[in-house]
Amino acid sequence: MIIKLYAENTSPKNLAKIVHVLREGGLIVYPTDTVYAFGCDALNVRAIEKICKIRGINPQKSNLSIICRDLSNISEYAHITNSIFKLMKRNLPGPFTFILNANNNLPKIYKNRKEVGIRVPDNPITLALAEALGNPLLTASVRDRNDFTQYSTDPELIDEEYGAAVDLVVDGGYGGQEPSTVVDCTGSDVAIVRQGKGELIEN
Repeated sequence: MIIKLYAENTSPKNLAKIVHVLREGGLIVYPTDTVYAFGCDALNVRAIEKICKIRGINPQKSNLSIICRDLSNISEYAHITNSIFKLMKRNLPGPFTFILNANNNLPKIYKNRKEVGIRVPDNPITLALAEALGNPLLTASVRDRNDFTQYSTDPELIDEEYGAAVDLVVDGGYGGQEPSTVVDCTGSDVAIVRQGKGELIEN
């Protein structure tokens, strides 16, 4: 099932339908400022496990990433130093995933490696979903066998490919093919571990 949401004018009625699905432990595919992603309530462990199964992710070995509604929301789920906060403030909202040390507010499924990826995308639809839900969204990029192609960028084709595996596909228009830039902030030095969309402003 596809529900349309427009960045310029997000329908409160459609937004409420999507949030209801998330609160009930449902799975969605939704747009970000980079690529379309599978998503669920990031605090619902059973829903997280379903997405990990769809994506073939082992949560014991993989970093899980969440979308927060804003910078202040990040500190609820991760440890942030002043310097890292300033770095994120310069670059968010934007196409970056910051790997941070998780705190005790996240379910144990995130803490097998004691780290969590944090995103605040520059996309009104994504941020509206996180705001309305009141919890972060788990995010796991939609890909097919050929990595990012039309089956991960066109909402109708995404629904054709994955509609049976999720409860809703949120149509926010065509998505991108370039993933986020991943920035590891867990060590003494900040390190870019994957260069994607966006150039990190460090100073």
